[in-house]
Amino acid sequence: MLSWVRRALWDVVPRDHRDSPAALRRRQLVTATFVVVGGVVLGFSLRIEPGSAWFYPATLALAGVWVAGAFASGPLHLGRVDTRNGLRRPVVLPVVVGLGLGAVFVVGALVVRQVDFLHDQVRDVVDHADRGSLPLVALVTLVNGVAEELFFRGAAFAAIPRHPVAWTTLAYAIATLATGNLTLVLAAALLGVVVGLERRATGGVLAPMLTHCTWSMVMLFALPALF
Repeated sequence: MLSWVRRALWDVVPRDHRDSPAALRRRQLVTATFVVVGGVVLGFSLRIEPGSAWFYPATLALAGVWVAGAFASGPLHLGRVDTRNGLRRPVVLPVVVGLGLGAVFVVGALVVRQVDFLHDQVRDVVDHADRGSLPLVALVTLVNGVAEELFFRGAAFAAIPRHPVAWTTLAYAIATLATGNLTLVLAAALLGVVVGLERRATGGVLAPMLTHCTWSMVMLFALPALF
């Protein structure tokens, strides 16, 4: 188990993805601009009344902002993980990490729902799934999970030469502050640490995307039953 955790979250595979000084400055400027724009769009999308038809285009617009910022910043990489058969694209490990993280959040939700203020904040998010079309909510959730990882663990991570796990987690949490929802900010911070470690270990965005999407699906289907 310890070896598995180290391969998934800690052992750094060899790669050379360094930008030139000029490319790094450009990436930093692009990511700084798009994180502000994305935070504004995120805040707007989650303030839309649950059940409103505007929720779907607004959240897809947010995904568009993250994707545009990610690819405008410069090259992105999928990453690899070290296996017994050599370096491979990370697929199974990130999904298992996402399931495990989802289980941790479900246990935490049992505590959170005992606190009225936090219960109400989670309920505000869950209302979008309860009052909207579940297949559409699932689709936009997956699309946004991929888009957020492309931007935060792709573009933003590559734009920060020192302590990128900490700084991208902080940026992700700050962007989420635009929602005005404390539970979403806390979730973003915890998720950000895990996917940030995956990004550092694998050198790419595939593992963070798979973990984020798996975790999101667990939350989408588990939280309505709890709240």
